[in-house]
Amino acid sequence: MTKQPGRVPAAESDEPAVDPVSAGSRPLPAPGAAVLALLALGWLAAMLWSTREAITSAAAGVTAISLSAFALPGVISAALVAGAAVALAGGNLLARRYGDWATLRFAGAIGGGMLVGLAAAVAINLTYFDTSTTNVIAGTTAAAAIIGGALAGARTAPAIGAVVTAALGTLIFVVAFSRARDPLFDLFGAGDSQESLINAAKWVSRTESLVAGLLAGLLAFGYLTWARRRAVRRDPETPALRWPAYLLAGAGPGLLLLLAEVIIRIGGRSLLDLASALSEADAVAQTSLGTSRVDNGIWVLFVGALTALIAFGRTLSPAHSEDDAPADGPNPVADQIAPEDDKPGYAKAFDADPTETFDDDAAETSDAGPAKADPAR
Repeated sequence: MTKQPGRVPAAESDEPAVDPVSAGSRPLPAPGAAVLALLALGWLAAMLWSTREAITSAAAGVTAISLSAFALPGVISAALVAGAAVALAGGNLLARRYGDWATLRFAGAIGGGMLVGLAAAVAINLTYFDTSTTNVIAGTTAAAAIIGGALAGARTAPAIGAVVTAALGTLIFVVAFSRARDPLFDLFGAGDSQESLINAAKWVSRTESLVAGLLAGLLAFGYLTWARRRAVRRDPETPALRWPAYLLAGAGPGLLLLLAEVIIRIGGRSLLDLASALSEADAVAQTSLGTSRVDNGIWVLFVGALTALIAFGRTLSPAHSEDDAPADGPNPVADQIAPEDDKPGYAKAFDADPTETFDDDAAETSDAGPAKADPAR
């Protein structure tokens, strides 16, 4: 077996072979995970403090139960996001120190969610009144934080970071949007009649969900774009994220809102039943709020996913086809034909005109004389 010049056999090479597939398939970290964890913990603390203030300021008894049921969705959503953010930051630390190990990463994510849930449950039990609803709020909050931490154990850390960023921005927007409800009620024609109030409330809720979905999709796309630039700056060979990552990131906040509703209806079922049993008006209010939260989660899911996909699609360049090749480009067939000066003699003979070749031979024969023309004479 001959060796080609300029090549070194694999057995004789001193450099270890590098598998491009395994090098490119290494999971990317989520940038800014520590900052996201601090912001999410701060938002959870704010939700717990506002709920405590509302319950403390109310009279003991039925009013505290009703206010606890109203405040439970905000606390559960904040616990989901906080558990995911802390688990994401812990996953980055574990991957940096011990490498990419799926089991260790998932165990660390569960541990981070448990820490957040335990801290929230202890804070609720120490600061809230010792009532029948306190343990329900504490247990449901701890369960939500653990579930959020488990979600952060996925391999696509940048996508989870985008979901946490978009969900946190959506939760903050929903609270800030409450200040614009009264002007929007007047804008949508809320009057003294019950029908006008219901129609205005429906349009206000749809406006809130639409703007929240747009914000969620833009935040998710912005985070993934920032994560991609940081990864390329460190390693130019980093593979680009495909469209499913943007779809998941845009739909993630809506999925978290729907998951929070499931946790509320399972873990906080006893609290919701107590609040609904207070009066017929409370029962109607709890049913209406639950339906509104489900509708809001669905709107945020689809609008956020569509917004992120459209934003990602605008960054793609058009594909180049074979018809787009320049007309004056190199011609491989013409390049194989040598110029006239470079052709060998036999090639010139075949390329010449047959009549001219015959005339040249006849002239040479006549000029040579009769002896040369006919050797037999």
